[in-house]
Amino acid sequence: MASLGVEGDKYRSHLTGDGEKNTKWNFGATPSYDVANKLFEEGRTKIWPPGSLEEEVQNLVKTWEMELFHKSNPDDFKTLDPNKYTVSVNGRKGINIEEIGKIGGGYNSFLQTSLPEKLRGYNPDEETAESSLKSFTTTFPRGFALEVLQVYSGPPEIIYKFRHWGYMEGPFKGHAPTGEMVEFFGMAIFTVDEHKKIVKVEFFYDPGQLLGGLLKGAKLGNSSEETASTCPVLRSTG
Repeated sequence: MASLGVEGDKYRSHLTGDGEKNTKWNFGATPSYDVANKLFEEGRTKIWPPGSLEEEVQNLVKTWEMELFHKSNPDDFKTLDPNKYTVSVNGRKGINIEEIGKIGGGYNSFLQTSLPEKLRGYNPDEETAESSLKSFTTTFPRGFALEVLQVYSGPPEIIYKFRHWGYMEGPFKGHAPTGEMVEFFGMAIFTVDEHKKIVKVEFFYDPGQLLGGLLKGAKLGNSSEETASTCPVLRSTG
């Protein structure tokens, strides 16, 4: 498992310090997770003992997620090996770093779907990395928190159960905010190599748990556009 410290953030390493002096960041700046960390601490259901396997896995997942969403150059990733890494969702064929970039990365790689286009509340085929991040950070202005609920095995094959949640306080794809908590649960398998770098990720979850909560608000007129992604708060969460 990658070595995880707390420099610069309570739960994520590789954000600041000498190792990140030349890191290229999406949106041009190091992200801040202060808002998301507050939501996490207020809403988590588990507090893992310091140094426990559960805490290590949770911090690894948070750091991995941060790197995927906010680092521009795969060579700057510290948690994974970009030459070996693949990710798959719900048994689909795994995709590598290059393929992730081609489909817009981030949320798009986790929301691939076989639904006909007319039935898609969120269509990853039409989204870019920036537009998808803008959609979700606008919808979840207080962040989209993650916690590990249980760890079933440690490295080299880490298997864990997780929970993701946020409050829909902004519009999403033409639907009004409900103010309600939107959450979903799932399982994941992280495989690490002999250098403790992630080489394979498999997620199993129901996307309907997430999208169903985001599409229940009333339909809005065409004038209600999401806030621009240049907002420093929005660009630093995700």
